[in-house]
Amino acid sequence: MHRVVITGMGAVTPLGHTAPATWAAMREGRGAIGPIASLAAEDLRAGIAAEVTDFDPARHFDGKRLLLLDRFSQFALVAAREAIAHSGVDFEADALGANTAVVIGTGIGGEHTHDAASRRLYGDRSPRTHPLTIVRLMASAPASHIGIEFGLTGPAFATSSACASSNHALAQAFQMVRSGVARAAIAGGSEACITLGVVRAWEAMRVMADDTCRPFCKQRRGMVLGEGAAMFVLETLEDAQRRGAPILAEFAGAGMSADAGDIVFPSEAGAALAIQRALDDAALAPADIDYINAHGTGTPGNDPTETAAIRRVFGAAADRLAVSSTKSMHAHALGAAGAIELVAAIGALRDQVVPPTANFLDADLDCDLDYVPNAAREMPVRAVLSNSFAFGGLNAVVALRRAG
Repeated sequence: MHRVVITGMGAVTPLGHTAPATWAAMREGRGAIGPIASLAAEDLRAGIAAEVTDFDPARHFDGKRLLLLDRFSQFALVAAREAIAHSGVDFEADALGANTAVVIGTGIGGEHTHDAASRRLYGDRSPRTHPLTIVRLMASAPASHIGIEFGLTGPAFATSSACASSNHALAQAFQMVRSGVARAAIAGGSEACITLGVVRAWEAMRVMADDTCRPFCKQRRGMVLGEGAAMFVLETLEDAQRRGAPILAEFAGAGMSADAGDIVFPSEAGAALAIQRALDDAALAPADIDYINAHGTGTPGNDPTETAAIRRVFGAAADRLAVSSTKSMHAHALGAAGAIELVAAIGALRDQVVPPTANFLDADLDCDLDYVPNAAREMPVRAVLSNSFAFGGLNAVVALRRAG
């Protein structure tokens, strides 16, 4: 079994088009939630989201390549390029490309392509759709494109488990590198879900906020949709040390569980089981964890359930934890959420600064942890957990330890 480290990260998010820009906004408590610019306001009820703005795909891809890429694949490729450049990994060295996995999480996949095809078929009554529709919308497209661009011929696939997709992808990549199935992996998540069909579908569930995202707060009114991507280079500690790579964090463990309960409402027991399994896998005690990046969606059901799950696992140690939800700034990017939030977890370990839960007003009696309200906090951070809990009761928690 190998120790696994993260040596590169990249991101395209509503907070910025790079991982450093995204982390800087998180640290400063700057949010990106506002009126949806890409859709007509009269078609929406709430009309707010966190969009990736000023992203020009023509700056990153030529016209021929763009024909193959849905927006979520564009985000994934740009973020992967940044992560790989940051890592400095050479896939041609020691036949590493043949031993590098690519695992990408997405909850919805190529929704912009799907939306356009539906409009053409049902709205315009066209008898045909674009011939590249399938290869653009398939959930595994980013994994294939990253492998093609960098010549990676190891295991490559997508994970799709709603809002836990990224953490499941990261967990699978971690386990492959740790076990020796792969020497390195490109892993993360991508989502581009701000389309009329998706927004209206979420609105129909009556779980959407109409003001902003206020996780764990008494005045919370629901979740807000976001989009974006984050990608990471995972490799063995031996390889990273051999080439003098920057080690951002040690990937210490992962825990997964299924509630086997309700298709929508979360389970305290299921979430707690994933948290406990992550601690066990990482050989960490509750006292070793200083910060939890919470799933923290801002919905009435999630926030008290997650709070109770943390208390179930940590007991009295829960009162010394710093817990925050960065969804208060970048909103809920569904299948990409866990990956974007890993940027926050790594930033907290590296800079010894916990990002805040923004937009916080008054405490809720059912949410009684330290949620780092509104302002970042400088504090010692030795190890962190990042939680993702999805519809269908699909839970994935990852554990990171400070490098060195």
